Amino acid sequence: MDMKRLMTGAVVGGIALFVLGYLFYGMLLVDFFAGQVTTEVGREAPIFWAIGLGELLMAILVTMAIIKSGSSGWMEGAKVGAIVGFLAWGAVNMIQYGVIDIYTLTGHMSDAIVELVRHGLAGAVIAMVAGGKSPAVG
Repeated sequence: MDMKRLMTGAVVGGIALFVLGYLFYGMLLVDFFAGQVTTEVGREAPIFWAIGLGELLMAILVTMAIIKSGSSGWMEGAKVGAIVGFLAWGAVNMIQYGVIDIYTLTGHMSDAIVELVRHGLAGAVIAMVAGGKSPAVG
């Protein structure tokens, strides 16, 4: 695997996921997810280094999937990112729903769908900087 492409995609994707996470969870959907909480467990102040590290790790996973799939354009990258994001977060959300009481089932399912969109957008960005040599236009 080309380490330069992997690191470029991981850094750019990590930044994209961090920014998109703030937009979706910190601005657009904050009231919705606040209504899905069953137990108050949130921190008063987020630990941004931990969030950034988590987003970087997810971006590495998405970048590796994009490179391995041979995705060359932003649309293919969006599809791979959406699939990886949905499967990863859908699995985590269902396991969390089964063992801890934080969100309602609607909250967990909604989170998996938001992650599908967020990782699809990040996958498009990653494919544009780390995908194949001839990006598709549409």
